Amino acid sequence: MKRYVPLSVILCLGTLMGVFAQRTGKEKSDSEDSYVLMDISHMNDAVFMGRRDSIAAPYLLPSIGYYDKSGLFVDATVSYLTSSDKQRVDLFYLTGGYLFDSNNWSGGVSGTAYFYNEDSYNVQSEVVADITGLIGYDFKLLELSVYASSYFNKNSSPDMFLGLMADHTFRAFDDHLLFAPRFSVYAGSQYFYEEYYTTSRLGNRKSSGGQGSGPGGSVGPGTEVTIVQIAEASEFNVLNMELGFPFQYHFDQFILSLTPTWAFPQTPATLTTDTETFKEDLGNVFYWSVGLSYWFDTTKKK
Repeated sequence: MKRYVPLSVILCLGTLMGVFAQRTGKEKSDSEDSYVLMDISHMNDAVFMGRRDSIAAPYLLPSIGYYDKSGLFVDATVSYLTSSDKQRVDLFYLTGGYLFDSNNWSGGVSGTAYFYNEDSYNVQSEVVADITGLIGYDFKLLELSVYASSYFNKNSSPDMFLGLMADHTFRAFDDHLLFAPRFSVYAGSQYFYEEYYTTSRLGNRKSSGGQGSGPGGSVGPGTEVTIVQIAEASEFNVLNMELGFPFQYHFDQFILSLTPTWAFPQTPATLTTDTETFKEDLGNVFYWSVGLSYWFDTTKKK
């Protein structure tokens, strides 16, 4: 009998929520076997909690993971920046954790370590690690999941996030086609964002000669901003609401995935620099990812 770990679990744990909430979740058709999952994905921009840099960060994401039948897993991913003017390995990250699916309950826990290129302008580029947990219950008509995570930053306090997700998986063509529309809301602090602004967005580009990309382009080339404070950094606020529409098509040992997502960021930051104070102008974001996966069993057959 085929069994599936729900899409909401895979989307929010391990490498998938650890760095890019938008990356397509992967499922394997027989969760009672151990297997290796290889994946190549492309995402058009790096978005986290509805935040992104004003310069797009498209990534090519090759990854490989081992998923044991006990529920333990480990995964390694390389993020290659594919923008026309900058092409490089921007990030490497490792994730390990545990997933479960029992009756109507599902969930898991994971830990991720991030190794960013020093020139990265990814909105999460000052994050070094996270610990993430998720638990969900399937009510048949709707699956509800609760997400909790702590993100550790280089030079500031850790961020705490909570999330609530509602989704339902529709299946067709003998479970070969899966469609799981979902609504998510996330709340938390913004220390990661304060660190990102300090090191990158308001002109302190990590690469020499870089151009600042503050809101509205108000910060120009070579501008130095030494102090950035976000008034809401320590507060626990609603940060983002999302509508996602993940599609998967399973054929033999391959999985083709497409995930369009609309993000509606909340709680704009009030930024204070050494020269001015201003309110961030947040806009709604549409982003997407597409990927192809291949899995194979490693369980020995008797």
